[in-house]
Amino acid sequence: MLSYQHAYHAGGPADLHKHIALAELLARLTVKPRALSYMETHAGRALYDLGGPEAAKTGEAAAGIGQIAPDPATPFGHAIAAVRAEHGPAAYPGSPLVARALLRPQDRITLMELHPAEHAALRDAMGTGATVHRRDGFDAVLALCPPTPRRGLVLVDPSYEVKEEYAATARFVRALMLRWPEAVVMVWFPILPAWRHAALIEGLGPLSPLTDIAAITPRDARGLQGSGLALVNAPHGMAAVFRATRAQTDGILRDA
Repeated sequence: MLSYQHAYHAGGPADLHKHIALAELLARLTVKPRALSYMETHAGRALYDLGGPEAAKTGEAAAGIGQIAPDPATPFGHAIAAVRAEHGPAAYPGSPLVARALLRPQDRITLMELHPAEHAALRDAMGTGATVHRRDGFDAVLALCPPTPRRGLVLVDPSYEVKEEYAATARFVRALMLRWPEAVVMVWFPILPAWRHAALIEGLGPLSPLTDIAAITPRDARGLQGSGLALVNAPHGMAAVFRATRAQTDGILRDA
């Protein structure tokens, strides 16, 4: 949705869940030298200022990244250190910059963002390090698949501002797997009091995803109760991604 502004939620507990898992997953997928295509359906602006008014208004960053000291020896800690070395100690990377910090010269990054202001900021943040489209994320990814290289990862992270997005996300992932069966797909979703994510989980069921649902302390007006991740077409051993993610959050995330 064009009204959504992720700056209010950047660096919060749900972001940590998503970004640490993404970093761990990318670290594992880049062990082999074969090139990788990385794509996002809803990329956001990529770079956030945790000293800005948006972060101060919700307090989510203080309850999330403000509670931990990421180890630079971990993939997520490496990404944080790289972004802050370039942009200062209050900078926080969105998923596009987490990916850029961990991907290699042979890998390709393709990002979708429809919101005009977020798209402009995304292009500035990524520079020449990615292909950035101002297009509907679901339509664009399907139109561009299968990409070259064929080995790849797609991050699916819509705003979920309307309840129909949960079922629509599941339909998109099923369609994506038909067009690009080699892809690994990571889907993030919020856990809200209405429990709408059940439609997403049900829709992904035929794909047998690995899932991780973490409870968090609500800190914002959305009533966010938890954060969920689903890995579709995950290579063998990728359940370790979720274990490593929980180990790095110092109790911010707990079993739901």
